[in-house]
Amino acid sequence: MLNQLRWIAPMPPEPDHQVLEAHQLTRTFYEEVHHRQEFERYCQWYDATAKQNQQELQKMQSDFNFLGWFYRGK
Repeated sequence: MLNQLRWIAPMPPEPDHQVLEAHQLTRTFYEEVHHRQEFERYCQWYDATAKQNQQELQKMQSDFNFLGWFYRGK
């Protein structure tokens, strides 16, 4: 019976392992590129946020300290 079915629907050929390995290698490479781009984008965001926070801190330090003015007498 099995031989009769092979004439109707032949068995698929064995996969070429070199093609599968090349596909996996290519996929792994593009995933690595994507992760590195995301990491670079995160580092740029972090650097920009740190600079902004430093600027805000300097501005706050130069502001008048109202709370300290109220507590001077105590």
